[in-house]
Amino acid sequence: MKIIAVADIHGKQYRMNQLLENIGKHKPDLVVICGDITQFGPKDMAKVLLDQIPVDTMAIPGNIDTEDVIEGIEESKAMNLHLKKIKWKGETFVGIGGSNPLPFRTRISYSEDELREELENLIEKNCILVTHVPPYGVQDRVFFGKHAGSRVLRDIIEEFKPKLHLCGHIHENPGFSKLGDTVVVNCTIARGNGGALIKINNKGDIRVEMLLD
Repeated sequence: MKIIAVADIHGKQYRMNQLLENIGKHKPDLVVICGDITQFGPKDMAKVLLDQIPVDTMAIPGNIDTEDVIEGIEESKAMNLHLKKIKWKGETFVGIGGSNPLPFRTRISYSEDELREELENLIEKNCILVTHVPPYGVQDRVFFGKHAGSRVLRDIIEEFKPKLHLCGHIHENPGFSKLGDTVVVNCTIARGNGGALIKINNKGDIRVEMLLD
């Protein structure tokens, strides 16, 4: 299976054009959008962007997306993965959008307790977890090396051991790392990044290639 994962389009058509170019080049089976599709909405913008993608797509909202963006995902060709579990071609995808509470303007957020409650009702071992925010201490460095990820999310990953975790949100720290048995990929498309190409073979081995702008 080949997946192209991106986050943080923020309503910019040039970032969507970049994604479409990579889809044409790499021919993925699936595209996963890890939130912040728009810049504070509206839902019609989310639909317009998502409907351009010519392959199967799953999407969640980010913290900058407005609540109606969830409706825009539902109305688009994409599968809405927010607060859902989707079985697709032998893999289980689990998703939750938004972020942990932040000190600046945001629209969709969950307290750490709310995040735990929502995910514990969905997640299962060896799934593919899709969130907007990264886990604390993994691909989540912002200014001065400060970590901005979710501590609860890290705990859940360490407990349930998904095979792959796709996220974005932190524009400054794209890339991939291991958290125990889980491959964590920050696939932000901001700041000259092109997201990530993930290949999963029949044995479940995962290879990640970060794509350039």
